[in-house]
Amino acid sequence: MKAVGLTKYLPINNPESLVDLQVATPAPSDRDLLVRVEAVSVNPVDTKIRAPKSDVEKEPRILGWDAAGTVEATGPAAKLFRLGDAVYYAGSISRPGTNSEFHLVDERIAGRKPANLSFAEAAGLPLTSITAWEAIFDRLGVDQFGSDGGKSILIIGGAGGVGSIGIQLAKLAGLRVFATASRPETRDWCEKMGADYVLDHREPLKPKMEHLGNAEVDFIANFVNTDAYWQAMADLVRPQGRICCINRTSQPLDLTLLQDKSAHFAWEFMFTRSLFQTPDMQRQHELLNEVASFIETEILKSTVTEVMTPINAANLRAAHAKIETGRTIGKIVLTGWN
Repeated sequence: MKAVGLTKYLPINNPESLVDLQVATPAPSDRDLLVRVEAVSVNPVDTKIRAPKSDVEKEPRILGWDAAGTVEATGPAAKLFRLGDAVYYAGSISRPGTNSEFHLVDERIAGRKPANLSFAEAAGLPLTSITAWEAIFDRLGVDQFGSDGGKSILIIGGAGGVGSIGIQLAKLAGLRVFATASRPETRDWCEKMGADYVLDHREPLKPKMEHLGNAEVDFIANFVNTDAYWQAMADLVRPQGRICCINRTSQPLDLTLLQDKSAHFAWEFMFTRSLFQTPDMQRQHELLNEVASFIETEILKSTVTEVMTPINAANLRAAHAKIETGRTIGKIVLTGWN
């Protein structure tokens, strides 16, 4: 089967950083689905794992953690899907990635593709939807059904893939949403997603929030840079409030900044359930099905902003390069094979 992968970790402008491959088609076991991949999307995690380092892989490593396609075969213990079902999912970081014609995924982390979306539109949703959902509802403890309505949340990085979904989910829960963005096009995008207020993250956030009459917020979801905003988040979180971040730090965090406020801090890593095979691993299947229903009823919007054809090394290198600028809006998707 066709695939795109690497053996060396190189700068993205090097043609060998991602290369076209021919590899064997895998066979499903246990609760696996063998999916014919119709579309994939690119996320910052792809670029971080591909980032230059001295390691050399003996066998090509296939990246990619977002896909939409159809079920071609199932493992003997699989029971959630049938042959021909259209699915979308983010895969597991501990298994080969989705940048291949056929891909194995545990059915417990796959959902049914939204019926009103193309494969390309659906491929842009899984990783960001799971990350934003778990961050807001699981880690921050926001009530999905509205009992926290009227409370406030600051979403740092509102125009990115996760922020785009996070704004929509926060509004779904009835929160007042403050999002950060700097350029006119990213500010417009945040407002399109439903943000009540958009703040320029190039300027100190505290005075901006005070000017808006919200010196503190109940929840903070940082989808961009934990180090850069740690002090600002400690200043802005309300006593007994909650903070959630998704990006690793370059140095230890000073948690004492949160002590006087008895504020909670949590990490969100959407691969935790699949990586550790947690007892509630199937929750991601259920979550993606809920997102599909919200998309079909137009409660949530697709966040895909660019579609590239076909899926090959050249286009994936181009997509990685765009992600690495840190200036993308929404999601970049690739669809179709040569």
